Amino acid sequence: MAAVAAPAAGTAAAAAPSHRRGRRPRGRWIGLAFVAPAALYLVVFQFVPVLYGLALSFTEYSPLSRGEPRPVGWANYAALLDDPEFAQALLVTGEYVLMVLPVTVALALVLALLANRPFRGVGAFRSALYVPHIVSLTVVSMVWLWMYSPDGLFNEWLTGLGLPEQRWLLQEDTALAAASAMRVWKALGSNMVLLLAGLQGIPRELYEAASMDGAGAWHRFRYVTLPGLRPMLTYVVAMDIIYLSQGFAEIYVLTQGGPLGSTTTVNYLIYTEAFQYNSFGSASAMAFVLFALIVSFSGLAVRGVSGRKS
Repeated sequence: MAAVAAPAAGTAAAAAPSHRRGRRPRGRWIGLAFVAPAALYLVVFQFVPVLYGLALSFTEYSPLSRGEPRPVGWANYAALLDDPEFAQALLVTGEYVLMVLPVTVALALVLALLANRPFRGVGAFRSALYVPHIVSLTVVSMVWLWMYSPDGLFNEWLTGLGLPEQRWLLQEDTALAAASAMRVWKALGSNMVLLLAGLQGIPRELYEAASMDGAGAWHRFRYVTLPGLRPMLTYVVAMDIIYLSQGFAEIYVLTQGGPLGSTTTVNYLIYTEAFQYNSFGSASAMAFVLFALIVSFSGLAVRGVSGRKS
């Protein structure tokens, strides 16, 4: 009986895995069914337009013309090398990033350190700082447009202090700084929340060990907080570079690229090239040059912040 039972048990054990293996393809198809809508969206509305735009950058095409796009090879890219307007837009975009990025990251870090302390009302403090991130960038820009107007809040403060009114958005030396101040205020909340999450992920034992070794507040910050915060800090810097380099909505609402091109970013120039001058080939070439620059500078920033040598 034992000899008969042993093969039967072996047969059942062999049958069980086969039965389970029969269910796996069905589970795989269910998983693909859940993923398919998002994948289809990415392919139709992301990858295909990007590939079409890349092909368009090698052509001369206006949607107002009746003909098909005319291939011109690398002519659109070569023309950008001698385009002073594009060079100026690159400089403005770089200045914009440099005006906003360091101030935003530094202030967000200070606010995250404050929000990480246990005090009464800390929840309301965190929420109040995060609210600007929730509001649409266009809506925020319209509010700040009023604040910068001759009868706006900032000029009321200046006249209250006995100082002359300023034409914030109509002067070349203040327009870009005014747009940058608005973007700093808008980005503080999201950066603060991310850095706060990084701070709360640092083990408390490290601070206790540093205190037992006699480390003061500055040394704990330098040798415990900053190294522990480095991965999240790297992410924040990289994402800020990507978003700021594509600045458009705030420029469109506040200044429309003026005065005299002093706030014309590359993204705003792409918009005017495509939808005002109807030169889609040249606009597509600008977009891919901007993409290459964003990838390059983001990579350099990530290496610098993360401390990687290669």
